[in-house]
Amino acid sequence: MSATVAVESGILLYDKPKGVTSHDIVDRVRRERGGKVGHAGTLDPFATGLLTILLGRATRLQPYFMGLEKTYVARAKLGWTSTTGDPDGELTETGRVPDDLALPTGTITQMVPMTSAVKVDGERLYKKAHRGEEVERPSREVEIHEARLLDSGADFAEYEIRCSSGTYVRTLIETLGDAYCAELRRTAVGPLSLERAGDLLTPGEALTFLPEVAVNERQAVSIGYGQQIGADPAIPEGEPLRLVNEGNLIAVAHRDGKIFSYDVVLEPQG
Repeated sequence: MSATVAVESGILLYDKPKGVTSHDIVDRVRRERGGKVGHAGTLDPFATGLLTILLGRATRLQPYFMGLEKTYVARAKLGWTSTTGDPDGELTETGRVPDDLALPTGTITQMVPMTSAVKVDGERLYKKAHRGEEVERPSREVEIHEARLLDSGADFAEYEIRCSSGTYVRTLIETLGDAYCAELRRTAVGPLSLERAGDLLTPGEALTFLPEVAVNERQAVSIGYGQQIGADPAIPEGEPLRLVNEGNLIAVAHRDGKIFSYDVVLEPQG
């Protein structure tokens, strides 16, 4: 990793390797840097690619990254099934290769897999699955913005998939029929790209997808003291935005009537 100097806060773009959990990576970064460390979006152990690691005060920004769309490159193994939809399950060769390699797009409903971290009756599903239990699972709607076939052969198909947060790509691959997700690599989280892996971004750099409202130095000082400042009534109410002074992100806020309500204050002034 190129970013090795401890800093107070920021967003570290990390290229997760295969075979480790997202929690393992958080622990590794915490040992290297110290302080508060979190992440915004889990990757399964078999998956690789972009993890957004949040450092210091930036951990308070997690909700703004969690809802961003994700982009993946996924490789499907055809003519095989997996009990978990990925290489970590029990694999069975069926020889039945799907004729139609198109994945569904638009709004679809997915059942949460038993191997997920979603809690049912106060316990994560994967813990129940490890005991061999099968329970009723919730379903949820997700959005598949794009599922483009990149390459295919006798027993594989490779896709670029752009989807909403919370999409289970291995479940999407299983819609082909006898197929499972053999490889998965996350290449983007919203506008944040794997191409910048190793970079440490300031909160202001990482949150450019939120609308910006400029504040002057006096207002920035007021925000730092927790004092209210007026809001332009033309600004949509309730939507998160950045309050910025001379390029510095002061706070994430939303308009609440005639004033701004501060969700996260990042750079107290004065």
